[in-house]
Amino acid sequence: MMNILEEAIIYATIMHQGKVRKFGNTPYIFHPLEVAQILSGMTDDKEVITAGILHDIVEDTDGTLEEIEKRFGKRVADLVSSESETDVPGVDWKESWNQRKEESLRVLRNSEDIGVKMLWLAEKLANIRSLSAIYSEKGDELWQDLNQSDSAMQLWYYKSIAEMVELSLNKTGAFKEYIKHINFIWPGTFDSEKGRYRKYREVSIDDCEVIGRGAKGEVYRYNDELIIKVFNEKNTYHDVEQEIALSRKAFILGIPTAISFGIVSVKDRYGAMYELVDAKTISRLIARSPRHVEHYAGIMADFAHRIHNTAVSDADGFPDASERLMDYIDFGIGCEDEELASKCRKLVSALPVSTHLVHGDFHTNNIFLLNGEPLLIDMDRVAKGHPIMEIGDLYYFYVVRGEDDPKVVEDFMGYSYQTAKAFFRSFMVQYLETEDTDRIREVVKKASILSYSRKICKLRDKSPQTRQDREKIRQCLDRIKELTDQVDSLEF
Repeated sequence: MMNILEEAIIYATIMHQGKVRKFGNTPYIFHPLEVAQILSGMTDDKEVITAGILHDIVEDTDGTLEEIEKRFGKRVADLVSSESETDVPGVDWKESWNQRKEESLRVLRNSEDIGVKMLWLAEKLANIRSLSAIYSEKGDELWQDLNQSDSAMQLWYYKSIAEMVELSLNKTGAFKEYIKHINFIWPGTFDSEKGRYRKYREVSIDDCEVIGRGAKGEVYRYNDELIIKVFNEKNTYHDVEQEIALSRKAFILGIPTAISFGIVSVKDRYGAMYELVDAKTISRLIARSPRHVEHYAGIMADFAHRIHNTAVSDADGFPDASERLMDYIDFGIGCEDEELASKCRKLVSALPVSTHLVHGDFHTNNIFLLNGEPLLIDMDRVAKGHPIMEIGDLYYFYVVRGEDDPKVVEDFMGYSYQTAKAFFRSFMVQYLETEDTDRIREVVKKASILSYSRKICKLRDKSPQTRQDREKIRQCLDRIKELTDQVDSLEF
């Protein structure tokens, strides 16, 4: 009886029959077979290797994911789907290069299947081998024959993939070869050490207590003096380095934040070590004494004022927070209702250029109290921005996430949804320094537009989407339409 790999080779050969590679004029089937060969050096998982053989079926032939699933199973189809780009309606394939690559990288970043990372690395290694060979002969003339002729954008794409698969696959020969090819075409992109075997200091969090949670990972009490922030699988080494760099910049500007003194690996995730003795998150303190929620909301409101009153210059190197909001709109609303997305983009674009900071992930899980003083631990989204962006994030964490299921907020924050909503109300009263309900309601309306945009983006990131997810997206769109009809500006 024919095994799955043999069947895949025959199927792919038939589907690619008569097609040739763009460079070299060789039969197209050589490419998927090369990808499969690279994968066989990383894994003996037949489903992953099969996906390597079939990875271009959907994109370059009349084959479908449904047919692949029927013949080879759901996981193989899901793996192939992760590597298959789709047309952007109304946009030429060449002109849509940037958008297609951004959307496909989101798939790679969000995947929890190591097979996806292996497949991506193998396919891109096969491609960059060809690019390197041609680059050695033609130099930069190479790019004129590709859909993307900008060498810098090609570098961005290949480098992003390297960063996303590094922690899981940096010990493989495929990764080392991939880095060497990048450094050959774009000299100095990576430290030459990345192309050699690299071993991070490995630590275990077995039996360690979780003392905080954020969008990027969890914080553990490692011992009496140390805590460790363990980043989720979507975060690259570059992401961790960037957070530490932003922390140092904010610290210099007077914002109390812990500075990491080392990056480690925790199984297949990165971690950052901090020295924090007897520090507790505000979430934990509220969970112990929910009747004191107003007191802790006041601490958070004062801390928010301190951050939002911190002036910065372009030389300080902080990013623009509106870029993240535009991503929520583009990859959320924009994929559902372009007219509504355009309206939301105009509202964000109309906000005045800010020279002050916002935290970008401001909630009680990310704020520690150390000797009675607040201290930030999560700094990867610190940026220049208008305070409405911060309030939008707060409303998302404390209200919007719990509307469908209060347990989502309760599990994340560690206290009840009712307490979370009470915290948000008290925070707004103390942050805006008013008990005027109309004034507070008006600001919340504006923040809600940003919150529901974020929720749509989060729902669209789920794969596969359920009927309930589609209904939630529709409800969010209706809510945003209602809100945008009521406000003409996001300023307050």
